[in-house]
Amino acid sequence: MNTSEISTAEEIDYEALPDSAPLSHQLLAGAFAGIMEHSVMFPIDALKTRIQSTSAKSTSNMLSQMAKISTAEGSLALWKGVQSVILGAGPAHAVYFATYEYTKKYLIDEKDMQTHQPLKTALSGTVATIAADALMNPFDTLKQRMQLNTNTTVWNVTKQIYKNEGFSAFYYSYPTTLAMNIPFAAFNFMIYESATKFFNPTNDYNPLVHCLSGGLSGATCAAITTPLDCIKTVLQVRGSESVSLQVMKEANTFQKATKAIYQVHGAKGFWRGLQPRVFANMPATAIAWTAYECAKHFLLG
Repeated sequence: MNTSEISTAEEIDYEALPDSAPLSHQLLAGAFAGIMEHSVMFPIDALKTRIQSTSAKSTSNMLSQMAKISTAEGSLALWKGVQSVILGAGPAHAVYFATYEYTKKYLIDEKDMQTHQPLKTALSGTVATIAADALMNPFDTLKQRMQLNTNTTVWNVTKQIYKNEGFSAFYYSYPTTLAMNIPFAAFNFMIYESATKFFNPTNDYNPLVHCLSGGLSGATCAAITTPLDCIKTVLQVRGSESVSLQVMKEANTFQKATKAIYQVHGAKGFWRGLQPRVFANMPATAIAWTAYECAKHFLLG
């Protein structure tokens, strides 16, 4: 029996694991996708964090800035904090995709699973990101602190934040993260699944289509959520020693961070880091979806 016959007979939807697939397969596929997404493009993300957190203006392009940092601080400077991401991304993305699969199956009848359901898909992505970000937010805070202070370890940063700012510091940015990631996730799943339905109406496993659809989704979502990402960065790095401006140090709420950015940089400040954010998220989201679909494909086999 060939692939198309199997797909017709069993109605396998490559955008969702089948009912017979155990939870462990969903968790493994999600964890694999998350680690791949966050680790491969990590240096670009580190550059974005530095651009958003500094008060200085830079006219250099991304490659020049990355070369300057590597020359001054060492070749691994832009990889500091990746261990925090790996620790958090695996479990968080396992929860993310498993929640998405479960919610989607709950909202969409089995007979309608092959049809285009953008709103229910977006709602499934929203529920998934609320659950995953609750787990990931502390690790993301650690990551951004380490991206600014390369001469430290995950454990030392964790102790320093807890001692100086309290446990709540790990979640200062959680409401802003949700405000950013809920539309990001909703549009991510909506655009991705719409694109795959368009480019691959038969729902066959096609890595090229998954990669193209993921890249399109990632670039679009990253661009429209950049202002919220700038606010999130200010909230997460406010206690770092590298933050010198008092108005930035005191920005511990969404409103204060917004005012601080506008006071220091003006309206353009909410678009700082746009280029590296889009540049990082486009391949990262493509990698995440391709890795996830790849893991599902081989787990199904």
